[in-house]
Amino acid sequence: MKLFETAFAVVASITIAFTATAQTADEIVAKHITAIGGADNWKKVNSITSEGSLTVQGADVAVTMVVLNGKGMRQNISVMGMTGYQIMTPDSGWNFMPFNGQQKPEPVTAETLKESADQFDAQGSFIDYKAKGHTIEYLGKEDIEGTEAHKVKLTQKSGKVSTTYFDPVSFLAIRSVSKQKANGQEAEIVTTLGNYKKLPEGILVPMSVSVPVGPGASAELTFTKMEVNKPVDESIFKPSK
Repeated sequence: MKLFETAFAVVASITIAFTATAQTADEIVAKHITAIGGADNWKKVNSITSEGSLTVQGADVAVTMVVLNGKGMRQNISVMGMTGYQIMTPDSGWNFMPFNGQQKPEPVTAETLKESADQFDAQGSFIDYKAKGHTIEYLGKEDIEGTEAHKVKLTQKSGKVSTTYFDPVSFLAIRSVSKQKANGQEAEIVTTLGNYKKLPEGILVPMSVSVPVGPGASAELTFTKMEVNKPVDESIFKPSK
């Protein structure tokens, strides 16, 4: 009898621990969503159009991005008098980088397309994450440049995994770490977020994004303009030279 009682107690403890962890993750994400304007405001977002400047190794690159919720993402990059782009939709993706010697648009691999499924979610993966088929898990705290940030692991429906670090006071995301596969190799992408701005629609968005590009070097993207629900011509999600 004791054996069964012990086994039951262990299972009960695991269940309680799991429930507590899930509730903690839900609580943090709920506070984060409130901090960035609330679920109701974000659910009204159908498109986001943004403009900015990317600084890489002292060079400034003009960047424009368009995200149409659930339908597609296009990013234009202008440098050295040439403009390239990346397009992602639920069923296809294209790259055209003439400054890298490309002569015509090239389709992305099925692996890259799967890894990029979150790029055309204009509302963000945490909004209605359960309905989207994602799961979250609380991983405790970690020091991020002097801030004891909450860590929440997000596993998307596609299988892509990322860890978001939330400020314990503001509950804004300050860093995101994800792993992406390309050409059969897995790379860790560390993104630092900051300079949040409240848009007229009541949502908060980071206006600065930093990504390491090598030892001691980073690419700094500063957004200068963001527009919500600006009409989007879906033809921009088709490749053109």
